[in-house]
Amino acid sequence: MKNKLIFVTVMFSLAVILISGIFYQRSQSVNIEEERAGYIVDMNEIIKLNENGEYESANAKISALQEDMRKAENRQSGTNVIPVLCGISVLFFVTAFGYIYFAILRPFEKMKNFAEKISLGNFDVPLKYERSNYFGEFTWAFDSMRNEITKSRASEKEAIENNKTVIATLSHDIKTPIASIRAYVEGLSANMDSSYEKRVKYLSVITKKCDEVSRLTNDLFLHSVSDMDKLKLVPERIEICSFTESVLDEIAAERGDIIFRKPDFSAFVNADKNRFTQLCENLVNNARKYAKTDIEVFFTREDENIILHFRDYGEGIPDENMPFIFDKFYRGNNCGNEQGSGLGLYIVKYISEKMDGKVVLQNHDKGLEVMVTFPVIE
Repeated sequence: MKNKLIFVTVMFSLAVILISGIFYQRSQSVNIEEERAGYIVDMNEIIKLNENGEYESANAKISALQEDMRKAENRQSGTNVIPVLCGISVLFFVTAFGYIYFAILRPFEKMKNFAEKISLGNFDVPLKYERSNYFGEFTWAFDSMRNEITKSRASEKEAIENNKTVIATLSHDIKTPIASIRAYVEGLSANMDSSYEKRVKYLSVITKKCDEVSRLTNDLFLHSVSDMDKLKLVPERIEICSFTESVLDEIAAERGDIIFRKPDFSAFVNADKNRFTQLCENLVNNARKYAKTDIEVFFTREDENIILHFRDYGEGIPDENMPFIFDKFYRGNNCGNEQGSGLGLYIVKYISEKMDGKVVLQNHDKGLEVMVTFPVIE
């Protein structure tokens, strides 16, 4: 379109120049011939008048001839207006083309190039909104469309990542109660239930862990049929010290590797019992898997907070891994051949923060200490 407009403008300007030139040349030729003939006739009359001694008539004729020559000169200057008008016409057409190009064609070309990039999936190139051109509103609409598509794609990508995270988290949490079930079943197989009370306890823990697996699979099912992007927590007021004792008693599974020091005080917190149980199970299983030592669990008070400590005596976590240890799917350099998904500490951090708490890791000369802090309520 731009090339066609340029061609039409150039051809029209050339036509105006050519026609004006021909008209100017022809008018000039006719006028010059007529004026020459008139001058010759007037000169002959003047000569004859002088020869006949009619000097007064000759002088009058000379004056008339001079006046005609002045008029001819004025007419000559008047004919010079034609080239000026020709130049003005050409300038007008060039200006009109320039306006059409900058006000219509160039914005249209921008939108055309923008549409081509959008069709190729490139949504990173913005289309600037120019109020001065005729396509200003369309430009704004196209760029708004690009922004909406970009946001939609980003949201879709985030939703996919959240979906993967939740599925991985639930899958990881399912492994923990299954491991406890296996431990108690092995205890039954080894006839460790030496009394009726122990047998009832083993069966009770197995039943409870089966219920926990069922609940986690229900969470997984609910997530798969909805757009849930986070695990739901239902906090309630619990006495954290006694509840932790009961949770650890179930996790211990007669292994005798958990040493719980019950404090001489009580404290109430807002916590989801099921998620808090998962938190403890993840920390204990991490210590069992990587430290392979006894695990000390105890509480301390600090102002309006209560701190739950998990302390093992293994190799700890390398200092260079500490900044990333809570990231999803991250595993330290010293994991060795141990199987894992890198979600254990990520889940611990997620659950503690959702219950208004926080988690901190600290290496010691021998072993690792995990401190989970919760605010105390009345």
